[in-house]
Amino acid sequence: MTLFVIVVIAALVFTYINGFHDTANAIATVVSTKVLTPRLAVAWASIWNLVGALAGTAVATTIGKGLVDTNAVNMTVLLCALLSAIIWGLLTWWLGLPSSSSHALIGGLCGATLAGAGGDWAVLKWSTGIWPKVILPMLLSPLAGFFGGLLMMTAIMICFSRVRPRIVSAIFGKAQLASAGFMGFSHGSNDAQKTMGILTLTLFKATHDGLLDNVPSWAAFLRIPEFNSVPRWIVFTCAVTMAAGTAGGGMRIIKTMGQKLVKLQPVQGFAAETTAACVIYSASVMGVPVSTTHVISTSIMGVGASKRLSAVKWGVVERIVWAWVLTLPVTALLGAAFVWLFHRG
Repeated sequence: MTLFVIVVIAALVFTYINGFHDTANAIATVVSTKVLTPRLAVAWASIWNLVGALAGTAVATTIGKGLVDTNAVNMTVLLCALLSAIIWGLLTWWLGLPSSSSHALIGGLCGATLAGAGGDWAVLKWSTGIWPKVILPMLLSPLAGFFGGLLMMTAIMICFSRVRPRIVSAIFGKAQLASAGFMGFSHGSNDAQKTMGILTLTLFKATHDGLLDNVPSWAAFLRIPEFNSVPRWIVFTCAVTMAAGTAGGGMRIIKTMGQKLVKLQPVQGFAAETTAACVIYSASVMGVPVSTTHVISTSIMGVGASKRLSAVKWGVVERIVWAWVLTLPVTALLGAAFVWLFHRG
């Protein structure tokens, strides 16, 4: 029971970290273009994060039972998965690198489950879950972000080629409020659901393991005998915790995304946010857990490249790509190592 409580706390800690790590990516453009102050951007993103989190639970279901065999999961595996994701999230945040909290959680879950099953690869749902819903989207969504941003910015430049730059900035300064809201909504519809899936899986396993048999009647809502849907109270808890994390930090990531990667104007911020939001929300509808970091980063790159390739600071891009490449294997190894340490103890 103590381990169960620790897992729940760790899940909420991860959600909080996800808030100031990944949500910073969502609001970086609107802050960097000075359309909104950081405080107002946080409030705006938090509102739409909550609305997006309530829009569906397809991604939560994928994370909770679509990637690994739930029979091979226990409280130790879940705690080790969360610890690996938390450590990687804090490390990359401290370095100012916009890595993927989503892939950190997925990598930790797969590595910990594999180690807990003694190396039995059958516990990983490769053909039905990991390949079509993690690996392929990890490759395709950044491409969609880059070329989508490139095409959208090119189209805007053609349509507004005869309009004075000052007027363009005024128009898209207002339009960016809508695109930032859409970005926050799409982020909530995808990222906020990942911890919902882990928490639902935790309560499902605790119910079946008998850990919740003696809880008082007022706490009966904790029992989840069947993993058919995500309870509303879990949706609200994760959404509010992520919003709190957004308010707690994130300026390191915002500086990397909005200032070091490409120098952004409101029209470019609008194009990047709208492109990224469309890609992310489309994935949410299909139950695919994509990385907000990957999509918004490549959307910004595509927008910058529409002007000239040299507008993108490729040295910063290289650092970001390395963080992307390393996230899944490093967190998988961390998750497996934590399981090994727990068993040794």
